[in-house]
Amino acid sequence: MGFTTIIYETEGPLAWITLNRPDKLNAISKPMVAELNAALDLALQDEQVRVILIKGEGRAFSAGFDLELDSDSKLTPEQELGALKQELYTDFDLIMRFWDSPKPTIAAVHTYCLGGALEIAIACDLTLAATGCRFGEPEVKFGSGIVALLLPYVCGPKRAKEMLLTGNDHISSEQAEAWGLVNRVVAAADLVDEARSVAREIAGNDQLAVRLTKQAVNRCYEIGRMREALKQALELNIVIESTETEESRTFNEILKKEGAKAAFAWRDRRQSH
Repeated sequence: MGFTTIIYETEGPLAWITLNRPDKLNAISKPMVAELNAALDLALQDEQVRVILIKGEGRAFSAGFDLELDSDSKLTPEQELGALKQELYTDFDLIMRFWDSPKPTIAAVHTYCLGGALEIAIACDLTLAATGCRFGEPEVKFGSGIVALLLPYVCGPKRAKEMLLTGNDHISSEQAEAWGLVNRVVAAADLVDEARSVAREIAGNDQLAVRLTKQAVNRCYEIGRMREALKQALELNIVIESTETEESRTFNEILKKEGAKAAFAWRDRRQSH
């Protein structure tokens, strides 16, 4: 299958999915969402594949969902809201596929792991981080919300609120490990080899036991109605995304006219006053 935003490769019992928009810090665009879903389909259908790994090409794992605006002036406000809800639920479903996958999923992250990319990473069963990585959910800084609110389940409500309400996107690899966001921190040069080693260790185990054990762990959360809570949080995110404030309007105007770099610079100047 011809992919343009990702690379899909198999290596014995391992399937590697590589985010491949290095010029955009692997920002997750609509085409990439579709290709990630297709790659997951391939990995799940391949009987030889036992573990699925995701990593990023170039300078970063991913800076999160692409902020580039894709508006259609012909849509009515009601149609725009409907399109926004559909897009957010599509993004939500993609993130949760890594959680739901019957085959174990591993994220190997480096440099930037922000926003929706962090949500994908923590939705994976294991997450390995290179030293010098930056983690965070900076959405509140530009009037946006969280697609899949997994953080409270992973690191607890106090730490989740600290991250989400401040928009801190400078959480270090070591802090992320201490907070339970990643399993281990390794040297950047060793990241792929370490992820491969862990994946092969899992692949060598009894696959029925592996799949059912993952399912059992997930159900410990699901039985507490995590899924319903996440969807309620997504509905609140839709309110955030569809309600314009002075700050979000200015940010989006600069984003549209001058690009993301200028918009972030405006936001940073505003926060410094």
